Amino acid sequence: MQELILYVDSRFTSPWALSVFQTLTEKQLPFTLHTVDLEKGEQHQARFRDLGLTGRVPLLVHGELVLAESSAIVEYLEEAFPPPAWRAVLPAGLAQRARARQVLAWLRSDLMALRAERTTDVVFCAPTATPLTAAGQAAAERLIGIAERLVTGEHLFGEWCIADSELALVLNRLILNGDPVPERLKAYAAAQWQRDSVRQWVAKPRGQAGG
Repeated sequence: MQELILYVDSRFTSPWALSVFQTLTEKQLPFTLHTVDLEKGEQHQARFRDLGLTGRVPLLVHGELVLAESSAIVEYLEEAFPPPAWRAVLPAGLAQRARARQVLAWLRSDLMALRAERTTDVVFCAPTATPLTAAGQAAAERLIGIAERLVTGEHLFGEWCIADSELALVLNRLILNGDPVPERLKAYAAAQWQRDSVRQWVAKPRGQAGG
């Protein structure tokens, strides 16, 4: 097997880096982890920028392939290392896989006010005392309304997939900050957060402020 190398933010607060880290870990693929200090601008330095074309993390290197954007990396790893030899991180059925992709795309493109006001520092470092603005509250209500329709059991699609962890992370922007969230969604997010692949990420050392 060609070596797999994953570049992530040095503070380990990127939700998208977590998604790729978790995919590699769930599939039990050996990989080397490198960090990029975004606050010092290392992503703009030639050695990293020229490697990854866009200077963005997460970044996966697999042989001659150098690939950025977490959704593209997850899809690639699922196809390059498919079940049953490696654990699935996306649903097997065509319709369910399409729905999982919809959830992943939605989480990357919506809820901007919530993401700005409840950064992943809330999830991985410490809560904030700043209340949500009207825009942030509207985004929180939109998230909860959609999540209540999506979450009907232990997992979104019968068995765990990466969309479960990504949805749990967004819910945890509220939950871990003490913002109101229905108990059923709290229980769902807490269960997803107990996966060993998530716990490994949460245990990573982090700096004091920022991302």
